[in-house]
Amino acid sequence: MKRRDAAAALAAAGLAPAAFAQGGPVEGRHYVRLGQPLPTPPGKIEVVEFFFYRCPHCFAFDPLLESWVHQLPADVSFRRVPVGQQALLKLHQRMFYALEAMGALTPAVHTGIFQAFHRQGVDANDEAAVTALVGRLGVDTAKFKQAFSSFGVQGKVAQGQKLAELAGADSVPALMIGGRWRTAVGMGANPGQSEAAQGQLTLAVADFLIKLSRGKG
Repeated sequence: MKRRDAAAALAAAGLAPAAFAQGGPVEGRHYVRLGQPLPTPPGKIEVVEFFFYRCPHCFAFDPLLESWVHQLPADVSFRRVPVGQQALLKLHQRMFYALEAMGALTPAVHTGIFQAFHRQGVDANDEAAVTALVGRLGVDTAKFKQAFSSFGVQGKVAQGQKLAELAGADSVPALMIGGRWRTAVGMGANPGQSEAAQGQLTLAVADFLIKLSRGKG
């Protein structure tokens, strides 16, 4: 997706002109300000995506997000945080952080996991099935099992869930920008908008909030 200014992207996504007549997205409709700012990496505007692999909306959003991330300016950092309270989602969170700890969470592996769930009908509902899945994606399964059971990975799961709670990310996919704002796919969308249009709208709002972060608005 080519980067555009917020107003043009909002218009392309089908948002009524009145919603950005004053220059950008509307607080309370397209994004919310967090009650308490959260820590971010020094010298960076951090964008955090909250998601889970079983979420069909996250799957639809991911290609748009991936393209957008590749064009972020140097003062913006990005990371993903898998969330979910159910046992199955916690299993997939551990998978994510184990791959990350190994340095094996490449874009191809990340996309491959999404494809396995949403295109290939894979049902990775226990540790053996998760291990088999990442093995088919070229990951060293012996190293994966070691990382999967580590205290460090378990700690990352707890930290990620706590961050989602502090950010108020009660739906996914959601983005936290600069530790100060949150937006999500579907916020401010018009009835009947396609998933692609909603995703483009979310990224246009994120662009706006990145600019706002530079001004500490």
